[in-house]
Amino acid sequence: MAFKSSSSEGSSTELNFIGKGTFVNGEIFTESNLRIDGKVKGKVVCKNTLTIGETGQVEGEVEATSAIVGGKVNGKLFIKQKLVLESKSSLIGELKASKLIIDEGAIFQGISDMGAGEKTPQLKSQIPKQNEEK
Repeated sequence: MAFKSSSSEGSSTELNFIGKGTFVNGEIFTESNLRIDGKVKGKVVCKNTLTIGETGQVEGEVEATSAIVGGKVNGKLFIKQKLVLESKSSLIGELKASKLIIDEGAIFQGISDMGAGEKTPQLKSQIPKQNEEK
């Protein structure tokens, strides 16, 4: 499900939504914001802000410009800008981010790379063109 709103300046923001009770197995690529309250197993590439709600679960590889995690992630996270782990979140795996905020109560078990002395990490995956086929 996607929601779109337009501002008075003509720019638009979209929110793609994977709701509670929904399970996705595979790859998700989006240039818009994405909120996950269901379960995803596979790869998620979000060129904007990824939000994983309290009921959201992701198992696999995640790439995003920025991310807010309130649920559970098991795998690898590559965040170009800022990652926030909220108080009820759980991250087990690897993470690479420019900025990291871990709220009290959050669980993080794994390794992190903040890229000291490196440029901002770049997203590795490209969004497929609409006419491209795998």
